[in-house]
Amino acid sequence: MDILAGMNREWLAALTWMAALVAGAGSMVWRRRRADLAALAAVVVFMAANTGAGIYVLNHLADGRWGGDGQPKLAPPALSGTPVVGQFLEPLDGAMAGMAGGVNDFIDFRAALPVALDFFAAAGWATAISVPVALAAAAVQAGKARRRRAEAAAWQGEVEKLRAELDAVKRHVGYRDIL
Repeated sequence: MDILAGMNREWLAALTWMAALVAGAGSMVWRRRRADLAALAAVVVFMAANTGAGIYVLNHLADGRWGGDGQPKLAPPALSGTPVVGQFLEPLDGAMAGMAGGVNDFIDFRAALPVALDFFAAAGWATAISVPVALAAAAVQAGKARRRRAEAAAWQGEVEKLRAELDAVKRHVGYRDIL
């Protein structure tokens, strides 16, 4: 079952954008409004969706959606129906049908290749864009980690201070003498 059978080139390209937007919005909700991670998720999903769309186009070469139906297909004549020598020409019929099928496959491939390359090029651009976006997300994450470490150190200092005060109170009350 091919769920993308009714989609043409433009709808398939729009589907890649919609998948990226949904992934970015979903990541924004799931990651508590972290725009850096949402942008990275959107770019990565856009890259994967475009790669998948290019592979889909190459797996469905004979489909007329990619422009292969714009050029007439070759149909070899049937030579086996020729009187007297028809039975001797049957192998030639098979060879000509095979060659015509190969030419028709090449026509389909030549029509689908630019469409697939458009999707692969978009995936390549998404890969190029993902590098600075990932570096920005890593920088934001490193800043947050540095702040968390500073907060933890501050809390650790506060805990040390409170322990010292508690020890002073224990000494004042004579808590150690009781045990």
